[in-house]
Amino acid sequence: MKLDILAFGAHPDDVELGCSGTIAKEISLGKKVGIIDLTRGELGTRGSVEIRDSESVLAAEILGIAVRENLNMRDGFFVNDEAHQLQIIQMIRKYQPEIVLCNAIRDRHIDHGKGSKLVSDACFLSGLRRIETTFDGKNQEAWRPKVVYHYIQWENIEPDFVVDITGFTDKKEASILAYASQFYSENSNEPVTPIATKNFLESIHYRSQDFGRIIGVEHAEGFTVERYLAVNSLSDLK
Repeated sequence: MKLDILAFGAHPDDVELGCSGTIAKEISLGKKVGIIDLTRGELGTRGSVEIRDSESVLAAEILGIAVRENLNMRDGFFVNDEAHQLQIIQMIRKYQPEIVLCNAIRDRHIDHGKGSKLVSDACFLSGLRRIETTFDGKNQEAWRPKVVYHYIQWENIEPDFVVDITGFTDKKEASILAYASQFYSENSNEPVTPIATKNFLESIHYRSQDFGRIIGVEHAEGFTVERYLAVNSLSDLK
């Protein structure tokens, strides 16, 4: 299956928190989108691996994701080395996306910055034909995505561009709340974590409102880029 967009997250729920409004919008426009989770989030304070597995399936169903896979890297301890890069390269060559979305370039959780660089490096290496990979016993062709964009997570990173997600915030927030074990609930007896507060859930909404305010729409999501954005003419800019 060839995908238009492939979104990577260090943990299940990263993609939903960072860019699920954009994903929902792109799917509504007929784009095929997949998600690759690097780890199963096994070091998470709340819930369990099995619970998070089922939550990630539900979130994908809410968004209408074409495919979701988990690479079972070690939560907290994966590194940007050849073995891990080759795992990412296999996925890029398998799905041949035009656009790759990945973790924030830096963030509170160390896996986010590591995952960001790992995926970005693998996107470049995936285009080198002398790097040989196989999948299901077949040789894979070299493939390099046209662009790599980084979504924004805990830190308030200044975006290079924002996407109008007005009309898609309900689906975004529903996909996030699919991870019920991870986030605030007044009836929960689980330990309180930085993301398991009412303030954090509210911040997801008001951040998208604030990005939207800046560009004159209701809601938006921000991204950073690795190279200049190009437009055909000034009329392409809003």
